[in-house]
Amino acid sequence: MQRVDGRLSNIIRPISLTPNFISYAAGSILIELGNTKVLCAVSLIPSVPPFLKNKKTGWLTAEYAMLPAATHNRMQRESTSSQRQGRAVEISRLIGRVFRSVVDLNVIGEQTIAIDCDVLQADGGTRTAAIIGTNCALLLAQKKLLEAGLIKSNFLKTEICAISAGIFAGDLILDLNYEEDSKAEVDFNFVLTKAGDLIEVQGTAEQTPVSWATFEKLRVLAQAGVTQVFDSLKIT
Repeated sequence: MQRVDGRLSNIIRPISLTPNFISYAAGSILIELGNTKVLCAVSLIPSVPPFLKNKKTGWLTAEYAMLPAATHNRMQRESTSSQRQGRAVEISRLIGRVFRSVVDLNVIGEQTIAIDCDVLQADGGTRTAAIIGTNCALLLAQKKLLEAGLIKSNFLKTEICAISAGIFAGDLILDLNYEEDSKAEVDFNFVLTKAGDLIEVQGTAEQTPVSWATFEKLRVLAQAGVTQVFDSLKIT
């Protein structure tokens, strides 16, 4: 299948990384996944939530937000609204949840890893781009903290990334952009380790139920996509 942007059905969008985009963060990455652009920053805060006081372990939290001009129609800035958008809360929780599964919080002691993901431009796949970018930002932060003597060993137990796989116009496709995502019959987001093991899957059949056989094909497609993602990640 030839897609609207010229890709084949099993090919991801080009990935571009700009490391250390923010000078003051422990680690930061500007990731461009096609036309989607997300700034991911990692900070180390010298405190933990009350429920972890004196437990000699750390915490990890994440916040995801979209800038007002990130989409075709300007959105209201969250800080000026009465409450956070439900989608932003859900994706924030997703990012925190998946990285807590692969970060050894005992390594950082009673400190908090704070992840901030800000979408500068959205063209589908913002949550997958945020997870890929956060993985890279954590690697940079880990190296910087080790060199500074602020941690004594790696806190990342394994690298992870995320990729979407779905059905558009009857065809199984990888890494949906906005035009595809907005019209998809089926859309799943897979969060996988570098070895291809599953951490989380989110998705829905937008129009008709999905057979397990079709889901299996999407899983295989996503695992192949993960290999492409990691082959694209060159962090200096």
